[in-house]
Amino acid sequence: MSRIGRKPIQVPKGVTVTVKPVVLEFKGPKGAMKQGVPPGVSFELTGSELVAKNTANDPMASKFHGLARSLMANAVTGVTEGFKRELDIVGTGYRAEVKGKQVHFALGYSHPVVFDIPAGIDITVDKQTHVTVTGVDRQLVGQVAANIRGLRKPDPYKQKGVRYTGEVLKKKVGKTGA
Repeated sequence: MSRIGRKPIQVPKGVTVTVKPVVLEFKGPKGAMKQGVPPGVSFELTGSELVAKNTANDPMASKFHGLARSLMANAVTGVTEGFKRELDIVGTGYRAEVKGKQVHFALGYSHPVVFDIPAGIDITVDKQTHVTVTGVDRQLVGQVAANIRGLRKPDPYKQKGVRYTGEVLKKKVGKTGA
């Protein structure tokens, strides 16, 4: 049995958890979300603790025990605190601006790149070169940030492009005219 799966999840005040056989619903101050339960795992809410139980004795099904507990712990964290990813846009003339439900990027192409903001995600742009992606769902926040980074990946030679804040790039040396 998983060591991570055995740890109970503390449900803070202000968060309501609805336990159903195949899905758990979380509501908190930052929002609400649903999280599916993998097969072979069930959850019990006792007081202010959420506990994962392994229902199948099959060793192949027990591998989902720790995964299910981690997914539910992330959901509790998401509805209480939320998740955030920050990106920096580096390059001359590179910038971004939010227009309604879209983000318009100028990334050195001949046309502006338009990125639609998915439901449940908030994107803010500071100083035209710092993008902050926030939301309740950890997976969705990370995927949206990765999609924005994929619009113009950092160049290993000139170091231009969209990168995560604090990301260290290994600079490649160009050709030398020797």
